Amino acid sequence: MGLEQQGGIHLSNFLSVLFSPLILLGILFYGLATGLWFIVLSRLPLSLAYPLQSLAYAIGIVAAWYFFGESVPLNRWIGVAVIVIGAAIIAAK
Repeated sequence: MGLEQQGGIHLSNFLSVLFSPLILLGILFYGLATGLWFIVLSRLPLSLAYPLQSLAYAIGIVAAWYFFGESVPLNRWIGVAVIVIGAAIIAAK
């Protein structure tokens, strides 16, 4: 949203994009996600935590559909289902 609001990123608007409130918020969220990832890695084995990270792809598609009204074709919904089923299999003990 931040880049769309700025009309993309170009050499001429680099600083205004960098200091855009939405871009700064995105950078903050990225930092928080990195900290959360460190916490997850301190509590779960990598062989479990890393495959579960694939759920981010599924969440991204759902968010694009729900929040941004993007049209999501059937093959992507099938992909989401495969990812979720795979994550459930990996997480099962």
